[in-house]
Amino acid sequence: MKQIYFLVLTVLVGGLLSSCSKRGDRGEVIGVSARSFRAEVPYGMVYIPSGTFLMGQTDQDITFAQISQTKQVTIPAFFMDQTEITNSQYRQFVNWVRDSIAIGYLNDQKYYITPKGAAANSANKKYINWDYVKKYPVFRAAKKGQADNASKLNNMFYQGDDRIFDRNELDVRMLKYSYAIPDYRAAANNANKAKKRSDFIIRDTIPVYPDTLVWLRDFSYAANEPMVEGYFSHPSYRNYPVVGVTWRQARAFTVWRGRYNDAYQDKRHLPHRSAYELPTEEEFEYAARGGRIGTDYPWGGPYIKNAKGCLLANFKPGRGNYSDDGGTYTVNVKSYFPNDYGLYNMAGNVAEWTSSAFDPSASTFVNDLAPTFNYEAKANDKEVLKRKVVRGGSWKDIGYFLQNSSRTYEYQDTAKSYIGFRSVTHFQGRDLRDKR
Repeated sequence: MKQIYFLVLTVLVGGLLSSCSKRGDRGEVIGVSARSFRAEVPYGMVYIPSGTFLMGQTDQDITFAQISQTKQVTIPAFFMDQTEITNSQYRQFVNWVRDSIAIGYLNDQKYYITPKGAAANSANKKYINWDYVKKYPVFRAAKKGQADNASKLNNMFYQGDDRIFDRNELDVRMLKYSYAIPDYRAAANNANKAKKRSDFIIRDTIPVYPDTLVWLRDFSYAANEPMVEGYFSHPSYRNYPVVGVTWRQARAFTVWRGRYNDAYQDKRHLPHRSAYELPTEEEFEYAARGGRIGTDYPWGGPYIKNAKGCLLANFKPGRGNYSDDGGTYTVNVKSYFPNDYGLYNMAGNVAEWTSSAFDPSASTFVNDLAPTFNYEAKANDKEVLKRKVVRGGSWKDIGYFLQNSSRTYEYQDTAKSYIGFRSVTHFQGRDLRDKR
């Protein structure tokens, strides 16, 4: 009887509150009305629950080869790409930049649109109609009786002596992406100083095409010309990790990815996701461990082979038997078994950029809640300030660099044939495990 009474009372109260919201707030503070929001896992990502772990070397590291001290840290929940960013995914970014530039050359009004509610002061701005671009690609073969775009796009191709066999090949030096993002850390550090908002905005213009020559530059007297010619462009490598991208290019991709999704959400009047970013090194190690405690590798360990003697990652076994693990260079991003969070190749295949700046003693001064150490290096800064943490080890590294706690660095403007990346976006709201 009490349960029935409670149920009836709940319905009546709920109905009363509902009717109040329809007829106005009656002078009461009831909050701002908003559409209901249900969290979703972004495509291609997995949910990493919040938790705590011991970051750094394990008890098995008896030589104390690691340079950072062990520290217990807590990581809030976030989403992470299940795999490294592939050539195909990165090519979507390159093609978007290419088409944006090409549409400027065409100056064809059919490729533009005036969005509803555009500000009056933006009357002179042009917005690309990407739905039209998808239906009528800029670089398309002309149909019978239709004009071709080729003549208008002539300046985007190599000219004169730069041409080979008179082929129309895109001059990739033209493909640049400009963006602006807020520097919240700098703003927080200067909160009590008279500054303009523009002082805390990071602006950058980045050539987006990967450096395919890394396959020759990284190795002395190695016949890697086939990798130069085909690794990024040939469809057989579409699901292999993109390489030859600098840290700045990787960050530019994450910014574009967020803006690309924002445009989709705006059309449906949905809230934006949290910004896409490179993971911090702490997030990377936490995710790599997959919820396991005190393990050496993402699959546990302490060995790099399973009970059948099969290697569990793509790296450099022994003295250099590169193909013993199933791949001479990189392999498909979904090769080998994922860890307990469902993440592939958190060790091996390609090492990965993180958002963290490299400092050997960072673990001693960062916070123990959502820690990270960032530094926005300027062009005229010393090279030592441009070091970014690289995690996970690669196809050309020995097993030491595959350990969860191993950390090294590379300079933010360098590209390598063995460094790629993946993105994260941070969960807005309560932990998905919280049922309250």
